Amino acid sequence: MWLPRDAAPDEIGATAGPSVVPAEYSDSSFFTEKALEYLHGVRHKPWFLHLGYYRPHPPFIAPEPWNAMYDPKDSPPPVRADSAEEEAAQHPLLDYYVQTVGREKFFRHGRGLASSMSIDEVKQMRATYYGLMSEVDAQLGRVFDFLKQTGQWDDTLIIFTSDHAEQLGDHYMLGKVGYFDQSYHIPMIIRDPRPEADGSRGMIVRDFTETIDTMPTILEWMGLPVPRNCDGASLLPFLPQGKTPEGWRTEVHYEFDFRNLFFGGKFPTGADPYPLPEEHMGTGLDDSSLAVIQDHDYKYVHFTNAPPLFFDLNADPAQLSNLAGDPAYQPVMLRYAQKMLSWRMRYMERTLTGYAATPEGLLKRA
Repeated sequence: MWLPRDAAPDEIGATAGPSVVPAEYSDSSFFTEKALEYLHGVRHKPWFLHLGYYRPHPPFIAPEPWNAMYDPKDSPPPVRADSAEEEAAQHPLLDYYVQTVGREKFFRHGRGLASSMSIDEVKQMRATYYGLMSEVDAQLGRVFDFLKQTGQWDDTLIIFTSDHAEQLGDHYMLGKVGYFDQSYHIPMIIRDPRPEADGSRGMIVRDFTETIDTMPTILEWMGLPVPRNCDGASLLPFLPQGKTPEGWRTEVHYEFDFRNLFFGGKFPTGADPYPLPEEHMGTGLDDSSLAVIQDHDYKYVHFTNAPPLFFDLNADPAQLSNLAGDPAYQPVMLRYAQKMLSWRMRYMERTLTGYAATPEGLLKRA
């Protein structure tokens, strides 16, 4: 989707210009065509389809008419500190990304750092991103129409989710990096065609779900057993009335690995190579990682070999103020660290969970 010409000065980043690839030949259209071919071939027997779309994804450029569907003025401004320097001071890892994440992989004529993007540039990028989302939405509509036309709509479980999210200019970053919600908060939309799910149609559930809940949800819906060592839980109990099942998780967890992978020592600024993350952080192959535990009130970020972070989400939903060093928050931060340790201990290794060694061999426990 790159244009084979030099960029004009006002095209070095986010642009409203259309892709040179027409919408009917975009990758979103291609994936849909292949999905429809498959569905046509299996329409008279049970089937499973994992339909993955590449968009919205860099490069952030949409084909017509999607590129002009949204006015940048209507895009929300980025969530970030008053300056990139102030943002970077929060933590050494954030400092690394503010100084190194470039635009070249995100825009067809990307130059310079993501952290140097103006608010107007961020708004234009978001308008383009929304256009890419709407293109995918339209392509999914083609699939749904096929299911309705072939009488399969009321027999098909549909789960819409994603593998990751996108900073999209928040905290002066682009991509999926670090520990902020913007990189991890993904959609989870379920349409269960059965009448028993009618009571929850159109409802928004505010409880925490995780990607690991997808597989057990599908298995339970198909009437198949969920393995004992499966870390996730089926979401079907939410569907009758949209109410929280008893014993449902009260926190969400996620992890990030910032080892020296796919960097090569060169960065899009064209300047001398900036130190890679391990060198910048003073970590190595085995301790360049972080883990997060978060609920509706607090967020704790634990680093294997770096200072922690702690946020009061009620007072600071943008997560701009790190309270890890505030004595008043030490007791509650300790409680979240202990909860994270318990979570990690429970799910460390579950290959043989539920089995007991006996003279007759392994016996399965409930």
